[in-house]
Amino acid sequence: MSSHLPAALLDSLAGLPGYHRETFERVHTAAEKITSLRLNPTKIKSPEKAQQVLQSLSANGVSKVPWNSEGYYLPARPSFTFDPFFHAGAYYVQEASSMFLEQAVRATVDLSAPLKVLDLCAAPGGKSTLLQSLVSADSLLVANEVIKARAALLADNLTKWGAPNVVVSNNDPRDFSRLPGYFDLVVVDAPCSGSGLFRRDPELVSEWSPENVTLCSQRQQRIMADVLPAVKEDGVIIYSTCSFSAEEDEVILDWLADHFELENITIPLDEQWGIVPTVTHKRNCTGYRFYPDLLKGEGFFIACFRKRSGGSVRRPKEQKRVALTARQREVITPWLNIPPDYQYFLHQEEVLILPPLLAAEMPLLQQQLYIRKAGVKAGQPGQKELIPDHQLAASMLVSDDLPAVSLDLPQALQYLRKEDPGVTTGVRGWSLVRYEGMNLGWAKFLPNRMNNYYPKELRILKEITGL
Repeated sequence: MSSHLPAALLDSLAGLPGYHRETFERVHTAAEKITSLRLNPTKIKSPEKAQQVLQSLSANGVSKVPWNSEGYYLPARPSFTFDPFFHAGAYYVQEASSMFLEQAVRATVDLSAPLKVLDLCAAPGGKSTLLQSLVSADSLLVANEVIKARAALLADNLTKWGAPNVVVSNNDPRDFSRLPGYFDLVVVDAPCSGSGLFRRDPELVSEWSPENVTLCSQRQQRIMADVLPAVKEDGVIIYSTCSFSAEEDEVILDWLADHFELENITIPLDEQWGIVPTVTHKRNCTGYRFYPDLLKGEGFFIACFRKRSGGSVRRPKEQKRVALTARQREVITPWLNIPPDYQYFLHQEEVLILPPLLAAEMPLLQQQLYIRKAGVKAGQPGQKELIPDHQLAASMLVSDDLPAVSLDLPQALQYLRKEDPGVTTGVRGWSLVRYEGMNLGWAKFLPNRMNNYYPKELRILKEITGL
């Protein structure tokens, strides 16, 4: 049985470290589907909770992704759509090989320090949620996506993740040159020809061609050249693709070493992981190759550099902030559980809650970038009450003292479809809606009905069967 892989691809990989044509073709022919996810450590705070979530996804147990502290393989793919834990941001479904980003970050930056981090090609959000889980709470993460519709999806996924120290931007890579020497760490998971995902998504095979590989390689060079000015001196840039082609992997490393003052950084590996180090012929740069016949994951490539020169950071003119009135503060305070140094930011009549570093950087970021989301949107303060935003319900900043109504599985799925789950409760007015102790969103309880405030664009559209 043929694996239907392009002969030009197979021929082009000959001689690359770790490439064994026979087993490579065999694993693609077998087309095993691998499902992996990463738990959200800010929402899953105990081993018991982790156990409960994983057990609900797989009665037959799970196994660890060896290179990621929160990563797990599931023996079969459940329906994540019909799992309230998924909608509550308890975990992110992510391809296992790309979770190796954790090792790259741990090997290159001091995670105890407050860092400014950019995930340049961030949608749908796998690497951004991973980075957010690794950096300290007083760090700042800018998650950027150039395609507008994908930036909206990225913002939704980061809202679900619940972290306040994140900005979602919708910019071209070259826009970041307006922030010279700004970021401590930049991650570029570059658009590529996608050969690493052929096993998972065989339809990609028909789009592959040597010409497309060359086009991708040129685009990758342009993206890296555009974003490098934004990396500070001694800052780190991590480059990755899901392509097997040397033209998009090793050749890019040599090109970077040739054209920029960059020092390649190696990452410690455990030999049992099956990850293959590769060293470029020209500049001796080390990268790391992931082959599906050697490990449990898809095709992936990653390498790290430290920047040896940097521009000086421009500071913006201080802008006067619109302060909240005493009444607005009064209305909003009971809804929140925030550290005293967090700041309120009024934007188009909505209150944003920003951690200190993000609050300090917001004027500059607003001047230079198109921002889709910043911090946590608490809602709109009226004269009598706050009209709370979904971002607040999904975040870690919402008060534990608010009324909350717990739903069972069928009720939770009705709520997530934006229907009335028919709950009998003594609660009146605004309430959090929960499943197994995790917040799903808001509802307003009236004497004879419930108004469901789950966002329309997030609701489950698939028909529920068998419940």
